[in-house]
Amino acid sequence: MSVKKTKKRRVRKISPLYKFICLVFICVSGWMLFEVAKEVQRTITLKKQLNEVQDKLQKVQDENSYLTSEKEKLQDPDYVASYARGNYLLSKGDEQVFYLPEKDQ
Repeated sequence: MSVKKTKKRRVRKISPLYKFICLVFICVSGWMLFEVAKEVQRTITLKKQLNEVQDKLQKVQDENSYLTSEKEKLQDPDYVASYARGNYLLSKGDEQVFYLPEKDQ
């Protein structure tokens, strides 16, 4: 006859305190992950807004430089006279203005 050795397994009881600590740890970890996700989303939104504002700033700076150059040009009386003759069809005292038809292509 063979003798079988039986090993008894020790069944470890998990204490309620250990379960509670694990549950608290899981909840805190979940909350921290949620907060990190919110911060990432907020950062992405702020970067988009920053890019939009920088584009608007660039447009305003371009317009400002154009207007500054126009202001400087308008200080020159010769430029003002040629501008008025070209855009408003004004003429000098002895000149006549003719409209020429544009060529159709």
